[in-house]
Amino acid sequence: MSVQLLRQLFTVDQYDKMLDAGVFTGNERLELIRGEIIKMSPMGIRHEACVKRLNELFFLRLGKTVTVGIQDSVRLNNTSEPQPDISLLQRRPDFYETQKPQPENVFLLIEVSDTTIKYDREIKVPLYAENNIVEVWLVNLNEECLEVYRQPTANGYEFVQTFKSGETVEIQALSNVTFTVDEILGAHTD
Repeated sequence: MSVQLLRQLFTVDQYDKMLDAGVFTGNERLELIRGEIIKMSPMGIRHEACVKRLNELFFLRLGKTVTVGIQDSVRLNNTSEPQPDISLLQRRPDFYETQKPQPENVFLLIEVSDTTIKYDREIKVPLYAENNIVEVWLVNLNEECLEVYRQPTANGYEFVQTFKSGETVEIQALSNVTFTVDEILGAHTD
């Protein structure tokens, strides 16, 4: 006798109602991906430091040009509401108090990856492409490089480039400001 597993998929509206009702504890790091509630891996100290570093870089260089989101939800569609590590968004007077950011509000999403590199590359990056996120950066802490994804299509990103130590990168929509891979990754000791 075989056992068939039943999966319950959720919409973003259902998921948000569960969050508002306190179904999950405040300490859980969750996101909705393709209707499934995913418990996110805990962040290591290097991951946390990289997120803080990026926040400071963007705040100092882009000031009042963008709104910087730190592990905030972005509503991609009716079944996916991920929480990228960093989101650079169009500025709004209400700071997205009345509506979560959606693809058309996004200049750049960033995932900082060490233990989650495979998941981020194979699940999240394609999901971002399908939902027309114009640019995604994957900060690969293991290989100490930056993977840049641009020109989204339904089948993935047409343009993928890897930047390493000593190289500079710019945000496609905000090309007047450059960043070095070294300042993104920061100095660290093992």
